[in-house]
Amino acid sequence: MSIDFFIFGIMPYVALTVLVVGSIARYERDPFTWKSSSSQLLRRKQLMLGSVLFHVGIIVVFFGHLVGLFTPIWVLDAIGVSYGFKQLMAIVVGGIAGVVALIGASMLLHRRLTDPRIRQTSSFADIGILALIWLQLLVGLGTIFLSMSHLDGGEMVRFMTWAQSVMGLQLNAWLEVANVHALFKFHIFLGLLIVILFPFTRLVHMLSAPVRFLWRPGYQVVRSRRQTTLPARPDTAPKAKVHAARPATGGIAKPAE
Repeated sequence: MSIDFFIFGIMPYVALTVLVVGSIARYERDPFTWKSSSSQLLRRKQLMLGSVLFHVGIIVVFFGHLVGLFTPIWVLDAIGVSYGFKQLMAIVVGGIAGVVALIGASMLLHRRLTDPRIRQTSSFADIGILALIWLQLLVGLGTIFLSMSHLDGGEMVRFMTWAQSVMGLQLNAWLEVANVHALFKFHIFLGLLIVILFPFTRLVHMLSAPVRFLWRPGYQVVRSRRQTTLPARPDTAPKAKVHAARPATGGIAKPAE
């Protein structure tokens, strides 16, 4: 029972279980908390720039890892893509996207930590998950320098074999990455930790944002944090008073001059 076996042999299944069960439970039990909790009204300019950089970069990084890890090796052999070329593309594309995402994440994290109003409306989970993603991006960029020392793609194939073996429920999958560099192991550990925390943070909007973007109702739903409903407001509009005209002496009203 080694730490490698726990992180690379057991933790992936724990992470996937928590991701699926936790997301379903949160949506069923607390659907009103399934949101991104935007603070756009408090400080818009830095949010827009940082958010665009972060989301564009993180989407490229996410799908790059997804395709890179789970594309069967025989597919690369069938279409004639060498392991070295795939490794080089991962370094170049992933490096650029990682830098863009890190800049955006730094702007968003700085905004949440330095603005008193945004800090007051941010929960521990909001700041914690953003800081964890920032650290993950930094570590991921650090692994690029290690990858440049083996451009033959050998290490990349080991990670692909591990990821696909985990999905294939092979108990000895952890042996594929037991001897890789510690920075790679830390990178994988942080990724699995983010997956475990996913259902308990604002990251859940990743699952519903694409659907809401394509089939949005045409209006914005705004929910208050108030626990109790406000009492009905009384009608405070002033009522016009009607005064009866008093007839002049003799019973005949004199016309106004």
